[in-house]
Amino acid sequence: MTRVTAAVASSASRAESRAGRSPTRPIVIAIDGPSASGKSTNARLVARALGYAYVDTGAMYRTLAWYCLQHGVDVHHPRAVTAVLRRWKTRLDCVDGHVRLLVNGYYPEKEIRTPEVSAAVPLVAAIPKVRAWMVKTQRACVRFGNLVMEGRDIGTQVFPETEFKFYLDASLAERTRRRQADGIPEDLAQRDHRDSQRKAAPLMVPLGAMVVNSSGQTPEQTSALILAEIRRRLEARAAEPPGARPG
Repeated sequence: MTRVTAAVASSASRAESRAGRSPTRPIVIAIDGPSASGKSTNARLVARALGYAYVDTGAMYRTLAWYCLQHGVDVHHPRAVTAVLRRWKTRLDCVDGHVRLLVNGYYPEKEIRTPEVSAAVPLVAAIPKVRAWMVKTQRACVRFGNLVMEGRDIGTQVFPETEFKFYLDASLAERTRRRQADGIPEDLAQRDHRDSQRKAAPLMVPLGAMVVNSSGQTPEQTSALILAEIRRRLEARAAEPPGARPG
């Protein structure tokens, strides 16, 4: 365990007990931001450092898009996509600290990263009933304990009450370079427009979130900034008198 990890973990325990809360009550670290802003990489690093479970909510939307494509469901028709939610058999699982959405007991880890799925994701993600189903499912992830959850509406819709909100961003040029390096063709400007203009849970900076621009930074540098802020907030919480917060 690194020095930062030990300090943050210790602060979390002290904060929960001194604030009159059970030490086992889950803490949620929300990391939002646009495509290729570094959410996934940094969320994994932060989760690993803290010993928290990691949740990639984008993978859940990708899983639905993949399922629709596999079963011939037209992702351009919201009613057809919504009907899938009533019949597909899913469950949450946590393996090696990674919370995953399984379909019929299977996690399509590689299949959901294809260009075809990437193109379909914004369409299914814009459907209000899909987002409502996802929010309910994502909130249920607290059964696995403390979480680092990344996505586009974690701090605004899924866990708006959490004290630990971060919004990662980077320049369009930097994000495009990252996507190209990953071999994933995607029009990020168009994706940004869709995500920020959709009626259901548009992408925005959550109230009270720390904005981190990862342009020109390594993932280790960015995650260190996030961990330092988490430690600061946990230490501030630990300094509060017992009973200062609602249980």
